[in-house]
Formats: sequence, C-alpha cells, structure tokens
Amino acid sequence: MEYKGYIGKIEIDDEAGVFYGEVINVRDVITFEGVSVEEAQRAFRESVDDYLAFCHERGEADLN
Repeated sequence: MEYKGYIGKIEIDDEAGVFYGEVINVRDVITFEGVSVEEAQRAFRESVDDYLAFCHERGEADLN
C-alpha cells in the first residue's frame, strides 16, 4: 500500500483473524491493523497521518 509517499506492508494473522502491517520506509516503528482489508487500509492511512501530525507538533521533519 502507498499513501503520501509512505509504503505499508500488510500480512494476515489467520489465528487472530486480523490483517496487520507496518510502514516500512521510516526510521520509526509505525504499525496498524484491521479485521478487513478496508479497515487495515484505513488504519494505515490514519497511522501515517498521526505520524505526520506528531512530527509537526515536535517541529521535526518526517523521519523517512
């Protein structure tokens, strides 16, 4: 997945019944999950937006 230049890698946890993932092109750890593909995609975008807001609040450029 891609959003605002960030790449998300998604996997399936069959036992837990969830999709989970991580943003792979940043130095920080940014994760997300959802019970459907659509929910995981939405969580990915929200995680990126939260990360960018956090960087802005701290006066830092994003760390990718």
